[in-house]
Amino acid sequence: MIEKKELMEKTKRFFVGNMVTIVFVALGILGFIYSGLSLPFFVNELFIRITRNSLLVLALIIPVLAGMGLNFAIVLGAMAGQVAIIVVTHWGIVGVKGFLLCMLLAVPVALIFGYLTGSLLNKTKGKEMIASLILGFFANGLYQLVFLIFIGTIIPMQNEVLVLSSGVGLRVTIDLTGGIKYAIDHIWRLTIPWAALSTSILTMLYISIKFYLSKTRKTIKQMTTAHLYYFSAAMLLALWSIYIMNTDSLFNMLRVPIITVLAILLVCLFTVFIMKTKLGQDLKTVGQDRHIATVAGINSNKVRLTAIMISTVLAAWGQLFFLQNLGTMSTYGSHEQVGMFSIAALLIGGASVSKATIGQALLGVVLFHTLFIVSPLAGRNVFGDAQLGEFFRAFVAYGVIGLSLGMHAWKKQIQARNSLKG
Repeated sequence: MIEKKELMEKTKRFFVGNMVTIVFVALGILGFIYSGLSLPFFVNELFIRITRNSLLVLALIIPVLAGMGLNFAIVLGAMAGQVAIIVVTHWGIVGVKGFLLCMLLAVPVALIFGYLTGSLLNKTKGKEMIASLILGFFANGLYQLVFLIFIGTIIPMQNEVLVLSSGVGLRVTIDLTGGIKYAIDHIWRLTIPWAALSTSILTMLYISIKFYLSKTRKTIKQMTTAHLYYFSAAMLLALWSIYIMNTDSLFNMLRVPIITVLAILLVCLFTVFIMKTKLGQDLKTVGQDRHIATVAGINSNKVRLTAIMISTVLAAWGQLFFLQNLGTMSTYGSHEQVGMFSIAALLIGGASVSKATIGQALLGVVLFHTLFIVSPLAGRNVFGDAQLGEFFRAFVAYGVIGLSLGMHAWKKQIQARNSLKG
């Protein structure tokens, strides 16, 4: 009886804690059914969006762990990436060399932006999210002032591709074709079955090695049932891949950009690694309680500043991967929705204002962009108007952020009441 009650309580906590994610899983499945899309087309579109947007969402994790909430100021990181693209395009450096130079040039610009942002947020403790949101709007104004007014007047630039015919200001859209478009994506691509087979083999190999090491260390109990599930899933994926390879399925026509996927994995590994270092422990301590961190001798302001600077650099690189995949850059608009959509994706994955993981970030990207793919067609098929799907996407992006912030405030009030009662 007691075990049944505990199971019910665990189930209830699971559904309450993951309510947003569960709702969006259901919406994604229903949207796909009513959209009428073929599975290969949907998977291809989803892979494109995952590789395009994952780095921007992953850039949000470290500030959350440092107790700074959702960093709307990653918009400044996106601006740093775009500044690098403008410079490299003006110099005429193309391909992989151009992209790597963009990454190199974006770092100092992003570090400066991150330092200024972190310094401001250290002066607005407890109000970091609203401060970073307003800072994004302010920075956008300065960005437009520089590239719309200063270019051609204070800053000399003669380039017919970039500068408006009047000689002042940059063009609204910059075509990256022949420049850094697909510079990374097209280096090495595998078909979806081959990519899935490679992933499944590596997963099974990793689990087997981990199992063997645990056995030799007499810690076999550490191997949970989750490992068995992962191994079984990897085996099924391998069998599916082999089957698809021997058919005429459209999956054999679709390709995955392996270098971009590896870049995403490297950022994931970097996040895991940094959280195991002293800096990572300091980030967690500051995130849990700044007063205790100060008593322990940790310079909380410095730690918070470091978190924002790392986040801004990752966001700059994320924007570079985003734009090289997109192929065009809206000079004055590409960065505007970066913060909003990335934060919405993170929250949909089950993260909160005070807790975020890599798994939640990647799951959020999948669910958020599933809705982006299926909602217009589902809206047209169900209601006869594709525009309703577009409205729904905007509602999702803003609504999930508002819901998360509201729930966070509600939980803080409950905790405050419980502490007073105690």
